[in-house]
Amino acid sequence: MAETITQQQPLVGWDKPELDLSEAEWQSSSRGLGDVQIAFVEGFIAMRNSGRPESPSLIFTPAEWGAFVSGAREGEFDLT
Repeated sequence: MAETITQQQPLVGWDKPELDLSEAEWQSSSRGLGDVQIAFVEGFIAMRNSGRPESPSLIFTPAEWGAFVSGAREGEFDLT
């Protein structure tokens, strides 16, 4: 069976910079009880899995973060 190799292309409309998160001050969600940590870096919000901090982080603009949090409050997302 032949293996296919795909090259990952940047997403259309992806206008977020590569942020250096190595010095970020990560804060736990849910008063330290959750599995998610966030950091504010260069005007963006980064979110990562606190149990696997080496995993890729999600990067949000302030508007995207607001929409995400609003959706979570309305039950669209399970943050636990």
